[in-house]
Amino acid sequence: MNQLESLRQFTTVVADTGDFEIMREHRPTDATTNPSLIFKAVQKDAYRPLLERTVRDHAHASTDELVDRLLVAFGRQILEIVPGRVSTEVDARHSFDTKATIERARRLVQLYEQAGVARERVLIKIASTWEGIQAAAQLQAEGIRCNLTLLFSLTQAIACAEAKVQLISPFVGRIYDWYKKAAGPQWDESANSGPNDPGVKSVSQIYAYFKTHGIATEVMGASFRNIGQIQALAGCDLLTISPELLEELSACTDTLQRQLSPDTARAQAPALQSVNEVAFRTQLNEDAMATEKLAEGIRTFTNDALKLDALIEQARQNQMVGAN
Repeated sequence: MNQLESLRQFTTVVADTGDFEIMREHRPTDATTNPSLIFKAVQKDAYRPLLERTVRDHAHASTDELVDRLLVAFGRQILEIVPGRVSTEVDARHSFDTKATIERARRLVQLYEQAGVARERVLIKIASTWEGIQAAAQLQAEGIRCNLTLLFSLTQAIACAEAKVQLISPFVGRIYDWYKKAAGPQWDESANSGPNDPGVKSVSQIYAYFKTHGIATEVMGASFRNIGQIQALAGCDLLTISPELLEELSACTDTLQRQLSPDTARAQAPALQSVNEVAFRTQLNEDAMATEKLAEGIRTFTNDALKLDALIEQARQNQMVGAN
């Protein structure tokens, strides 16, 4: 049994890609997408027809509606491959706008339902800002399940738990990147690997907190830099894994031991806390890593959203020229 198969015994494997063929090969339960992955995918010949068909069938739609329709078109095809759920992201430009986030999320779910996809199979991805978390609380109350992404701290995780969100995605690799860069030449890779990896430690702490205090929100480790980080989090509720690391796990036949479990979580769980807006903003501000990586992540997803807008508008112009 390879390590990917071993991992499936105690963790739900999620594909972090917009590539259908990779999903067919590695058979994940769920899949996650984001603007960066969709932008990358639609530039390939195999997926270009999805973009062109979306633009052709909704020629008079606004750019943001075409983006949502394209995301749903990808999501529908993904759900024909995976047996579980797909995560579809709200435009990162709404990360600090609760009302706009709610409206965009409702439209995504409506488009899925019009296409015959039950809302239970869709997770709406929203950045873990205070405004995003408040939007998720409202959406969850409406029966729209949310995946809170760009999460880098226990403070964000607790606020998500209090909002009763379905799932959170703490980012392992980006936390690791920040601490490695901050340490510079003093960074000791071997001393900061496995359970001592700063990203692994963050997710382990969140997992322990949730399991010890009976929080139903699912924990999905994300953003991995190497399979060592995945191995150290074996047993986490879900792990979303890039194609390259899925391949590495498939090729590795070493024994994989479970590292996280509800039974062992209590030994490292922080005390139960409550987070209001003031506490959230104060604690996040005091955490330089979480503050910087959240802001950076929103900027990156926003830039890719702008690129996707431009690609859609180019496709629209090409079709107009072709029609003439």
